[in-house]
Amino acid sequence: MTTERLSRWRHVAGLFASILLLAVYARVPPAWVLGFVALVPWLLALDAARSVRGAVVHGVLMSVAFVVAVFGWFGAAIGAYTGVGALPATAVLVLLAPLLQPQLVAFALVRHIVGRRQGPLLRAVAAACAWVACERLAPKLLGDTLGHGLFPSVALRQVADLGGAAGLTWLLLLVNEAVTVAIERRAGGMRAWLRPLALGAAIVAGMAAYGLARLATLQAPPADGVPTLRIAMVQASITDYERRRREQGAYAVVRHVLDTHYALSWSAIRDHGADVLLWSETVYPTTFGSPRSTDGAALDREIQGFVDAAGVPLVFGTYDVDADGEYNAATFLEPGRGRLGSYRKTHPFPLTEYVPRWLDGPWLRRVLPWAGSWRPGDGARVLPLRSADGREVNVLPLICLDDVRPGLAIDGARLGAQAIVGMSNDSWFTGYPLGARLHLAVAAFRSIETRLPQVRVTTNGLSAIIDDTGEVLASTAMGQQAVLTAFVSAQDPPMTLMVRWGDWVGRAAALLLLWLAALALLRALRGRAVQVTEAPLTLEVAVLSPAWRAIAAALRLGAAAGLGWLALDMARRVGWQVQSLSQLWWFAGAVVAPAVAAWAIVRACKAQARIENAVLVLDQRGRRIEIPLASISALRPCRLPLPGSGVDLELASGRRWTHGLALSRPQALQRMLTAAGAPVPFASRVDTALAEHAQSRAAARCPRVDGALAKFVLFPLLPALVAFRLHQVIAFGGTFGEYYTYGPAAWFSGLLIWWASWSIGLMLFAAALRIAIEIVAALVLALQPRHAAAVRDALEWLGRLAFYIGVPAWLVLRLLSGG
Repeated sequence: MTTERLSRWRHVAGLFASILLLAVYARVPPAWVLGFVALVPWLLALDAARSVRGAVVHGVLMSVAFVVAVFGWFGAAIGAYTGVGALPATAVLVLLAPLLQPQLVAFALVRHIVGRRQGPLLRAVAAACAWVACERLAPKLLGDTLGHGLFPSVALRQVADLGGAAGLTWLLLLVNEAVTVAIERRAGGMRAWLRPLALGAAIVAGMAAYGLARLATLQAPPADGVPTLRIAMVQASITDYERRRREQGAYAVVRHVLDTHYALSWSAIRDHGADVLLWSETVYPTTFGSPRSTDGAALDREIQGFVDAAGVPLVFGTYDVDADGEYNAATFLEPGRGRLGSYRKTHPFPLTEYVPRWLDGPWLRRVLPWAGSWRPGDGARVLPLRSADGREVNVLPLICLDDVRPGLAIDGARLGAQAIVGMSNDSWFTGYPLGARLHLAVAAFRSIETRLPQVRVTTNGLSAIIDDTGEVLASTAMGQQAVLTAFVSAQDPPMTLMVRWGDWVGRAAALLLLWLAALALLRALRGRAVQVTEAPLTLEVAVLSPAWRAIAAALRLGAAAGLGWLALDMARRVGWQVQSLSQLWWFAGAVVAPAVAAWAIVRACKAQARIENAVLVLDQRGRRIEIPLASISALRPCRLPLPGSGVDLELASGRRWTHGLALSRPQALQRMLTAAGAPVPFASRVDTALAEHAQSRAAARCPRVDGALAKFVLFPLLPALVAFRLHQVIAFGGTFGEYYTYGPAAWFSGLLIWWASWSIGLMLFAAALRIAIEIVAALVLALQPRHAAAVRDALEWLGRLAFYIGVPAWLVLRLLSGG
C-alpha cells in the first residue's frame, strides 16, 4: 500500500472513530465523559491536512457524517411531519449538512490556518473560538452544541451559568485538543506529553470544582413566608390535529381536546390541590379573544367560564392576532378577571411555522404547502401567576423553540422572572424520543444559566419539572396522558454571569478571532519577516562581589519576611483584607522597597559573558574581566539561590573565584565552556542535580505571564476594578458616586487602595503556590530525577492556571453567591 493511500485510510479511520464516539456521546447519557476525547481521532487526522482545501474537505466530511450519525432521526422526523418521507428528507438534510453544522468547517479551517504559524495552544484557542463564534452567528435550528452532551453530569453542567452551553463546548474542545497534542508528543518523552495532558486535566478539574462549589450554594428550600404556588401541567397526549381535522372536522377536534383538558384539569384541582393550570402549546388551535365564528366565540366564553368555575388561573397555548398577522401565543386567564395578558412566541420554527416576508410568495407556498404564516413575537415578557388567595409568582413564558436560545431566558431573568413556564408541542418527536430528550436537555440549560426553576408542559411528552441546577425532578413519558404538579415560589434567583453579561461566549470568541486576524494582517503589511542569524556565543550574567551578594540576599530575605509578617497581620483580621493604610505603607517599605533594591543591585552588576581566545570574558559597564579557561576546574551551583540561581567558579588552584555569577541556567554556562574546548564539569552529583533543578525552573518559566509586572501590577487591576465598582455602587450609588461627592482625589485614592490590596493578596497567593511547587519539585528531584523536568513543567502550568483562572473563578463565585 502506498504512503498516500495509507494516509487516506488513516483520515477515514479517524473520521469514523470520532463519529462513532460522538454518536455514543449524544445517545447514551452515561457516556458524557466521551465528550472530552470524542474529537481526538478526527483532530489527529486533521493535523495531516496539508492545505486549506484539505482542511475544508475534512470539515465538510465531518459535518455530513455528524448529521448522519447524531441527527439522522431529525431527517426522519421532518419527513414524517411534512409527508415527504424519511429518505428524501434525510437526503436533503445530508446535502445541507455544511450549512446546518457550519461550525465544523469553520473549526477545521481556522485550526489549519493558525496552526501553520502558531503553536498548539493558540491553534486550539482560535479553533475553539471559531466553533462557538460560528454557532453564535449562525444559530442551529435546535440550538444544539457539543456542550449539551454534558447535561447528565450534575457538577460539570453548572459551569453553564458562567458561559452557557457554548462555554462548555469551548472547554470541551480545549480538552480534546490537549489530549490530541499529548498523543502526538508521546514519542518525545514524559515531559513532552505530560504538559498538555496536565492542562486538559486541570480544565476538567476546574469545571468539577466550580460545579461542586456552585451546587453547595443552591438547592436551598424557599425561605419561610415566601409565596408558593402548585402548578399542574396537563399532558393530554392528543396529537396529529390536521389528520383529525380532516376526518372529524375542526369543531369536533377542538371539542375533544377541550373536554379532555377539562377532565384532567378538574382532576388536578380535586386530587392535587392545583393553584394554577398549565396547558401545552397550541392546545386551543384558533384565535382566542378574536373569534372567527360564532362557534369560536362560544368556545372562548366556555374556556373563561371553566376558569371562573375552577377558581384558578389558566395558562394555555393558542393564537393571537393583530393588524400585522397571527402569532403562536400563550394566554393568561384569571378567574373573574378574564385575560391578564398574552405572550407571543418570539422564535417560530422557520419554514414550518414562519416564513420571512422577503422569502414568502406563491412559488414557496407551492413547494412548501405546510409552511405556516405566524409572525415572530416581540421578545420576552414576564407575567404574574396569582392564586385565589393572593399568592403571586412572576413567570417567564417560553414556547417551544424559544427555549433553545439563551437570550429570552436571560431577558426574562433581568425583567424579574422567578420561574420559567415552558410550553411545547413535541408531537412530531412521537416516534423519535431522541429529539424530545434533546429538547428537554436544551431547555434545562436555560434554568442553569439563569437559576430559574422551570415547569415545562408538552402535548405528549416530555413534560418536566426542572430545578435551578438543571435537575429534572420529575417528567412524564412519551405518549403518556398525565397530570404533573410542581411547586414554584416567589423567590428571586441568585445572580449569574450569564444574566449579567448575556450570551457572551460566542461574541467574545468572534472578537478574539477578529483581533488575531488584525494582528496577522498588521504583520503582513509591515513585512515583519523572521530572519535567522547566527548570534555570538554570549550569556547574560551578573557578577556579584561577596558584599553585594550578601546585601542583595539580605534584601530578598527581608522582603520575604515582610510579606510573611503582613500575611500574619492579615490573618488576624477578618476576611484576609487590607484594613488600614499602615498595612499598605508596610507593604511598600518592607516588601516592595527591598525587593526593588535587590533587583537594582543585580541589574547594576549585569555583564555579558563570552569566550575569546580560550579566555572567559565578562564585560561590565566600565570594566572587563578575563579568566583563562585553563584556570577553571569546576562549576559549583549556589546551594542557597539568593539573590537568585547562580554558580561559583572553582579554580585549578583549589580556591573559588572571589565573585559569583548569578544566572538562571547554570548548564548554559557549562555548554558554552564545553563548546569552546574547555569541558568544565560540575563539582559533584549534588551540584549536577542543583544545576538541573535550576535549569528546569528556568525552562518552565514564561516571562510574559510569570513576570512581576504581569502578575502583581497588571493582573490585580482586573479584580480590583470589579471589586472597586461593586464598592462604589453599594456605598455611593454608582460607579463614579465618590468622584461626584468627594472629588477625583478621593475616587482615585480609593481605586489605588483596592488595586494595592489585590496586589498584596495575589502576591501572598503566589508565594504560597511557589512554596508548594518548590517542595514538590525538590521531592521529585530527589526521588525520581528523570521525571523532574516534566513534573516541574506541569506544576508551573498548574500554578499559572490556579493564579490566572482560579482567582477570577473564585471572585465570580463569591459575587454570584453574594459573598
